[in-house]
Amino acid sequence: MDAGDVFAGFKTLFQGVQILFVAFGALVLVPLLTGLDPGVALCTAGIGTLIFQAATGMKVPIFLASSFAFVPAITYGVAAWGVPGTLCGLAASGLLYVALSFVVRVFGSGVVTRLFPPVVVGPVICVIGLSLAPSAVGMALGRSGGLQVVPAETALFIAGVSLLATLLAFLFGRSWIGLVPILVGIAAGYAVSAALGVVDYAGIAGAAWFSVPAFVFPAWNPAAVLFIVPVAIAPAIEHFGDILAIGSVTGKDYLKDPGIHRTMLGDGIATLAASFVGGPPNTTYSEVTGAVTLTRAYSPVIMTVAAVFAIVFAFVGKIGAGLQSIPPPVMGGVMVLLFGLIAGLGIKHLVVHQVDLGVQKNAVILSLVLVTGIGGLCIPIGEFELAGVGLAAIIGVVLNLLIPEPAGPGAR
Repeated sequence: MDAGDVFAGFKTLFQGVQILFVAFGALVLVPLLTGLDPGVALCTAGIGTLIFQAATGMKVPIFLASSFAFVPAITYGVAAWGVPGTLCGLAASGLLYVALSFVVRVFGSGVVTRLFPPVVVGPVICVIGLSLAPSAVGMALGRSGGLQVVPAETALFIAGVSLLATLLAFLFGRSWIGLVPILVGIAAGYAVSAALGVVDYAGIAGAAWFSVPAFVFPAWNPAAVLFIVPVAIAPAIEHFGDILAIGSVTGKDYLKDPGIHRTMLGDGIATLAASFVGGPPNTTYSEVTGAVTLTRAYSPVIMTVAAVFAIVFAFVGKIGAGLQSIPPPVMGGVMVLLFGLIAGLGIKHLVVHQVDLGVQKNAVILSLVLVTGIGGLCIPIGEFELAGVGLAAIIGVVLNLLIPEPAGPGAR
């Protein structure tokens, strides 16, 4: 092995660490918001990425990590059924992805877009973001688990610093700073919290350097399945957009090679694997696509290296304890922006696909999805109930199938 090979090897290692750094903030935010273990999320992000790369034949430069689309469902599920019961619903979501991959393989990708058109997916994404607004505001005010853990005045100041730092990095950040606004915001908020004496370091001091993450196994819970599976509709559709986005960056058509059915299969198996050990569902990361755009490093090997580092870091107990020590207002400040951006993505989805809200069918679907999803409508089904994002998604799909299309171009 000559010096050139050694240099190339170190360069690949460095690029892999960079990718993990770019994804890290958003990756660990989901478990911190939902009560899952950040160490497990790190581990399952690595495992999920390795599964995805195996399923796609190492052809797509993608890193998989925690999906924000499931945050409301996981938060509700953990409170209602505990982590094991919630994981049952998440596992079923992974199976839905796998089933969709086979549907796409047999009938083509058009069948999925016909069932879930932009007029359904757009408002569902809006509901995902807006339904989280009370949680974001509550944490920004220093509340956690229904308790006032930080005085409101102090909490608002910390949340304001966290939000301002995130905004500055998001709007004006250059090079790598612009790719990690969440990390910047959390770091700034954490520094202010430490200066104000809000951070509790006891957990960090008592944590071992090597520690096995708190893996949790699922328990059968049909109520969780009924509640959570419909939530998977929106991220499944967004998967197409993510694959198209990374393809536009690299100049390759991944819908044909390796095929959208294989990318979705990899995503589904990764989510299924994560749910069996206590991790959140996996999804492709736009932050990583941005990093690939900036660096022009298109090799999937880099993503594999990032996955290995994620697994290794998951077993460093000090890292997990440090993440657990982040005060709620720090996360609240970031969440106020983040969840608003998610809702904005839903609006963007409608605009990009030129959904005409002057058409009565579209207006009805949009209205009912938003009101039922945000308003908290629930439908009891025996011992279970269907509610939230899942119910809104189902209503959107059913209305789209039942309401006839306008008779002509000018029909309303």
